[in-house]
Amino acid sequence: MTTALLEQTTRDAVWSGSIIDADVHANVPNIQALFPHLSELWINWIQERNWRGPGIAASHYPPNSERAARREWRPADQVPASSVELLQTHILDPWRVDAAIVNCYYGVDGLRHPDWAAALAAAVNDYVIENYLSKDSRLRASITIPARDPQAMINEIRRVGEHPGFVQVLFPVRNDSPWGYRVWTKVFEEVAKLDLVVGLHYGGSTEGPPSSTGYAAYQAEMYGGEWQSFATQVTSMIIEGLFKAYPDLRVSVLEGGFTWLPVWSWRMNKEWKGLRRETPWVDRLPSEIIRDHFRFSTAPSELGPNAISEHVIEWLNTDKLLMFATDYPHRHDDDINQLLSLLSPEAQRNLMSETAREWYRL
Repeated sequence: MTTALLEQTTRDAVWSGSIIDADVHANVPNIQALFPHLSELWINWIQERNWRGPGIAASHYPPNSERAARREWRPADQVPASSVELLQTHILDPWRVDAAIVNCYYGVDGLRHPDWAAALAAAVNDYVIENYLSKDSRLRASITIPARDPQAMINEIRRVGEHPGFVQVLFPVRNDSPWGYRVWTKVFEEVAKLDLVVGLHYGGSTEGPPSSTGYAAYQAEMYGGEWQSFATQVTSMIIEGLFKAYPDLRVSVLEGGFTWLPVWSWRMNKEWKGLRRETPWVDRLPSEIIRDHFRFSTAPSELGPNAISEHVIEWLNTDKLLMFATDYPHRHDDDINQLLSLLSPEAQRNLMSETAREWYRL
């Protein structure tokens, strides 16, 4: 969530209380930045191939578009969001945040080489520890995982999951199969065991088309339809019984919007009532499972006119579902003032800080 013209808005004009930013990004400036965290084998592998990094991230965030970085957050001489100093200058200090959750989506999920994906994920996590977590006590972070290999995912979560700076595991919303499938069960068992949050985040790659009917032709078509991937993953996790198996598991839906949720809830509640004999482990309404096990970042909020947005907020039926996020450095023309104006004082406080504080054990 950002203000429509953040460069013209002061923090105190928006909110005077505590702030926790549930989704800020850290970009790896270049592959050489990861060399201190890679073995000689992989450094040679990179240099022999003149490999410059995964390409999948650029397809989701075209580097020169404002969706990848707002003008005021795009330095002239650096890759946007590529240092803790930039994050401090743009978000942490001017907005005086209590804490921020750093997500480094580097596109590791796009790699088919299993050993290279595991090594690169580990390097990204070590890079985040050294260059972010160790340099600012306000920061927490998500673990990057090699998302095509369940055992490699488990190994990496075990390797760094007890580091006090990691509070979440980053699961790309696009994947070769829904995250509720049983092949992933042991991965979520490890997440639950370490009391980490599942961060279901925009991005990812698939062997097949990312929709049920094929590939999108245009960027706007792909981006505008991405909520379908989020709805599919949320549905899979609930219907396949993930929360029955791990009743304390928490999922943050990041950069996926939330205005689609009321319609999803109506449909899924209706279908559950008629078809629940097939999945007896889903023993209550899907919308109730959402309220207990999911939280949603406010970027993008995708609000419409107040008269409609008021109904969306009402239909969420809870004031503890949303978490403030700038999605730094990405651009979303959302107005935080509009969203706050629709909420009670207690709901405003929950959105800006308290829901995330409780959710991430901050």
